[in-house]
Formats: sequence, C-alpha cells, structure tokens
Amino acid sequence: MLSLPPITLRLRGWKLLDRVAIVFLLLCSITLGAAFGLLFVYSSDLPEIRALETYRPNVVTEIYADDGQMVGSFALQRRMMATYEQMPRNLYAAVVSIEDQHFEQHWGIDFPRVVGAALRNIRRRRISEGASTITMQLAGTLFLDRSDRSFRRKMQEILLALQIERRYSKPQIFTMYANQIYLAHGNYGFAAAAQYYFGKPVSELNLPECALLAGLVNGPRFSPLTNPDLSRERRNLVLTRMEEAGKITPAEEAAAKMAPLGARSQSPRNELAPYFFEEIRKYLEATYGTEAVHERGLRVYTTLNVAMQRAANQAVRDGLHAYDRRHGWRGGRPNILRDQLGKLDTFQDDDWRHPIAKGDYLTGLVLSVEDKNTIIKIGPYRAILAPADFAWTGFRRPSEFLKPGDLVQVFVQDILASTAKVRLEQLPAAQAALTAIDNATGEVKALVGGYSFEDSKFNRATQALRQVGSSFKPYVYAAAVEKGATPFDTILDAPFTTVSGGNVYSPHNYDEKFEGVITLRRALAGSRNVPAVKLAERIGINSALDLAKRAGITTPLPPYLPLALGAADMKLIEHVSAFTIFPNDGIRIDEHLIRRVTTYEGALLEEAHPEVHDVISPEVARTITAMLEDVVQFGTGMGAKQLARPSAGKTGTTQDYTDAWYVGYTPRLTAGVWVGFDDKAISLGKGETGARAALPVWVQFMQGALAGTPAMDFPNVTPLAQLASERPVTVDTPDSAPTEDEQPQHPPN
Repeated sequence: MLSLPPITLRLRGWKLLDRVAIVFLLLCSITLGAAFGLLFVYSSDLPEIRALETYRPNVVTEIYADDGQMVGSFALQRRMMATYEQMPRNLYAAVVSIEDQHFEQHWGIDFPRVVGAALRNIRRRRISEGASTITMQLAGTLFLDRSDRSFRRKMQEILLALQIERRYSKPQIFTMYANQIYLAHGNYGFAAAAQYYFGKPVSELNLPECALLAGLVNGPRFSPLTNPDLSRERRNLVLTRMEEAGKITPAEEAAAKMAPLGARSQSPRNELAPYFFEEIRKYLEATYGTEAVHERGLRVYTTLNVAMQRAANQAVRDGLHAYDRRHGWRGGRPNILRDQLGKLDTFQDDDWRHPIAKGDYLTGLVLSVEDKNTIIKIGPYRAILAPADFAWTGFRRPSEFLKPGDLVQVFVQDILASTAKVRLEQLPAAQAALTAIDNATGEVKALVGGYSFEDSKFNRATQALRQVGSSFKPYVYAAAVEKGATPFDTILDAPFTTVSGGNVYSPHNYDEKFEGVITLRRALAGSRNVPAVKLAERIGINSALDLAKRAGITTPLPPYLPLALGAADMKLIEHVSAFTIFPNDGIRIDEHLIRRVTTYEGALLEEAHPEVHDVISPEVARTITAMLEDVVQFGTGMGAKQLARPSAGKTGTTQDYTDAWYVGYTPRLTAGVWVGFDDKAISLGKGETGARAALPVWVQFMQGALAGTPAMDFPNVTPLAQLASERPVTVDTPDSAPTEDEQPQHPPN
C-alpha cells in the first residue's frame, strides 16, 4: 500500500494548527467581548468624574472669638479643609507607606499588590485583605458605598480610579483624600483630626502624631481614645513601614516608637461657651438655613472674649458649689458595685476621657475608705481625701457617709505627678446664669446659661423670666432724677399703706424696721423698700416703667407699685443690657453676639451695625452711677469692694429667697448674675440674698475678666460723698440694722 506523500501530512498538520488558532481567537474574542461587556455594564452608571472639579465636601461652620481664634464649630461631620502645602511631609510619607507604597508609580491600580492580596485571600479561603490604592479609596469614599464588598463595586472602584488618575495629579489626589478620609469620632480629614486629637493645626504635627493618624485610616478601632494599646501597635507598624521605605532613619523610628500617644479629645468636657454657641446656632439656622450651617459651612466672627468666658464659667461653678456646701451633704450618689456599673480596677468615667486640670469639677471613684482618709480614683490620678476636704459635710469620718464604689464629685485643687489634691463636692441643685456686655459696643463678651449644658440646654440668661427684686430700683430712681429729684432729697421711711391695682398694698423693709426721714441716696444704698415704693408713687409708676422700656426691657411689666421692688419677670440679658445706660452716659447700644458672618470662602454675608438708643441724659446717668457707687461703698453691695477698683451695682432678692441677683458695672464692662432654682417654688434658703448668693460670683468673674487691665474711675462722675460735704446736713438719722444680708455703712444724709 502506497503511503501518502509528505505534502499531505504537512497539510493535515496545518489544518490542526488552524483549528487551534481558530479556537484561540474565538476564546480571545469571547473574553474581550465579555470584558467589554463587563466594562459597559459596570461603567454605565458610573458618576461623572468631572464633578470632582466642583466637588466640595461638607465642612464645619467655624466660630471665632473676638481676637480671631477659632473656639467652636457646627457640623454633621467634623471636617476642616487643608491644602497640600499644609500637610507635613511626614504625614504624606506615613500615609503612603502604610496605605499605598507605590502611590507615586502606579496609575490607579497596584497590580503586584492586587495579585499578592488575591493569592493570600485564596490561601486563607476568605477575603482577609484588600489591595485598594489611595486613588481607589478616594473613588470609593466619594462615589460608592464602601461597605459593599461585591465584585461589581470593586470593578467600579477600579474604573473610577483609572479616570481620576487620568485627570488629576498625585498632589491633587492626595489632598482630596486627606480632606475626605474618616478618622474616627466624627472627624473627617487630617486637619480636623489634628485639632481633635492633638489640639493643633495639621501643619504642626510631629512624626509620632503623623504616624498615629495614618494608622487611624484603617478604621475607628485604632482610636487612641478607646483602644490606646491597639493604636500604639498600629502607629509603630506605620513607623516600621516608613523606615523600610527609607522615609525616616532607624534612629527616628526608634525615638518615635518610644513617644507617648499624646492624644486627648480636645473637645472639652464642657465647651468653652456652649450656651453662647447655641444662641449663635439658632440664629444662623433661622437666617441661613440648616444646610448652610451644617453642610456648606460658614465663618462666624463673634463678640465672645475667651478670657472673660473662662472667668465666667469658673465663677458660676465656684459660686454654685459654695452655695451647695452651705446647705450640707445630700448623699444619694451612684455606686458602681451596687448598681453593677463596673469594677473598681477597670471602671472609666466619661469625665476622664478629657484632659484633667487644676480647677476642674469632675467625677471621682471611691476605691477604699479608711478610718480618716479615703482613696479616690480620677482617671490616671489618685487622691487622698482628708478630713479637711470633707469637713463641710458635717461628718467626722469618711466611713460615715462613703463606701467603695461610690461616684462622687470632686474639685481638683492641684495635680502633682500621678497624685491629685481634691476637695469633696456634690452636683449643685441650684442653677445660675451670668451675662457680661461691653459698655462701649454692646458686645456680649461672656454668657453662661446654667451649671451644665450637657445636663440642661435651657439658657437661663436668655430664656428664663425671673423676678428681679431690688435690682429694679435703679430704674425708679433714674426716673425720679429725670423728673428733677436729687440724691439729697429726703423721703420718709415709715409704715405706709396705699392702693395699687385696686388692692391695698403695704410694703415692708427687709429688716422690718424703719429709719424715718432719709435721703434718696441712703434709701438706694440700703435698699430700703418703703422709700422706693413711695418714690414710685410720687413720680408715677408708669414713669419708671417707661424708662425701663426705653432702656431695652422688652418683657411685659405690670404698671403697679410692687414693680418698684422688682415684682416683675425679666430676662438676665436684657436687664444687663439696660444697665449699660448708666456707665454709658445714658446711651444703650443693642446687645449682640455676632460681629460678622461670611461664607466658608470669605464672602461677607452680614456685619453688625447695632442700633444706638439715647435713653436718658448724661447728667441723670452720672447721678445714678454715683448713687450705685454708694451701694458698693456703704450699702448692700459692699462685697464688690473686693474688686479693688471703681464699680457700681445693685443687689436683688425676691420674696421667700427664690431669686438672688447682682447687676453691676465698671467703666468698661457691665455684668449680671442670677442664682435660683428652676422651680420658682423652691427657695434658696433663708439669708440667701443677692449679696450672699450672687454678688460673690460677680466679683470673682470681674476679677478674672479685668485682670491685667488698669483700674479706671467713672468719667465725669463726682462722688456723692464729695457733693455731700459741700451741702448742709439737714437730717440726722440713726444707723439701721442690716439689710439684704449686709451691714451697710450708711452714707450721711
């Protein structure tokens, strides 16, 4: 049998190769078709990358004090924008080293890393790690749901990353990423995180701080506030990667790993001025809308003075605790062992998550109770509570009223190394409010609306209507002087009955005594009630009511004689603003909390132009100031002499001691303090007058607020003592008993 020619075999070989080639080409066509199909499917609903050119993430509304420093913010997300130039090189190196080592070389996808991650996931039979580049993370964060771990979402992330890399430079990509990434506790972006964890701008971060924040990119579980050990491990891993990449030297790595975390929430336990900021927030939302405030961001330049606000915060707290100590130990504190809240060695109170400093009032945990001393834990500190530190409670031994596990209030007197010196306190039951206004501008410099904004958002400085007591009397005397009266005119302090509002009315003095014929000067300094009512009847109560309204009191005032003694509800802030007419030569400038508002980019939206009101003549204002100086020198406001600088003011105490007031001023500043219970039926207690409960708060605030400023005399005000020496004394009246819990040194008639 003849064999086939060789040519036939070769042809058959070529036919086989042709078939293989055809199959290969077919498979390639199918693969390419599928790939293009997938690309079409997964890219059909991709967002438009050009949107990044106009993209602006939600940013905070920033609040600035009167000296330009940022003191607060409003935002749904805590975010501050920073430029590429503001990012420290160590931060850039840390993020790239731990998140994307080939960031500067790849074009959106790190293929070697993708392959390595895929092999490791296959070997572990689960998705244990990803291979997302910084660009892919940015794409997913901006445009996709990163919680979706599907193949479709991953393909879309890759496609978006490729588009971003084509359109933007590496610095632009990193800047967008650095302003967008979530870094735990509501912080978005490294600028916000730098302020929150370290209290400094992002540009001032050191190497360990940069590494710590870079480690936080991996997730909130690495927060230094909630998991310090895990955070330290992650930070040190970042430092190791930086050294391996040649970004830092081994010596720098070793030193940085030895550094403490140093991270503390810089959001204070009680913000600098939460009641002030809440007034700002309500106004901004009403004026510009919620979206503008919490998403688009504004810059708000306020009238707040940081030093004065801190002085106000401390004075209110100290004053309320002093009042509370006078009224004894109430007990009833929580016990973590009894209430199953934790163990002595592991319990952590929320107060301890913030920096603890001298002057703080915060929660302490009783660890042990001995015969004379008690050991108290305050975060990382330990304190020994000696008998002198709880003497005010009336107990001689701590075991009589304390036991291990009790949560108590303490006042931090000092901190030395790991030991704190404290005094036992308790959470005050009463409330207080304080407002301070700059006389020359009407700017509200400090505002406290209660003991704790966290416990009660109700602002007692701007919302509460409380009877003002004798602090209303200056309006009565000013109306009388406006009608021609002088401080040296006399009036009879004697039992008196009249008819007011159709009812028989018999006013009484605080001490239930009468002085006979006295001057108006002496009647106001001693806060005599009967002379004030008689004077109001003489000039007509509507005259005093009209002057109060002209001075800025907007709450309704009853046109009856008891009004002369402050039997009317008023707001603290309007009362303080009205008082500024006396140091201001009769002029009042509308109180305001905002100087100007701009967009986040700086475009002006509004600027304060407060209205000026000419209320009384300069002569009347100076006369009342001289009379109110006598209140300080000889009358119920003698406690204000501790200020050691010229001041004038008036105490106020309501019936049954439900409200205590002091409103006073220096040539520069007017401030008012109210103390009382939210429930108007609860008395502060016998003897808790304006002079005792409110005036010490005012003095402490003024001492702090005016520290470092020279003392000034009231301009163009002649002391009444000097005028009195030039006039004959026509009436000699015996000294009286104390009024309003003070021992007045009465000025001569």
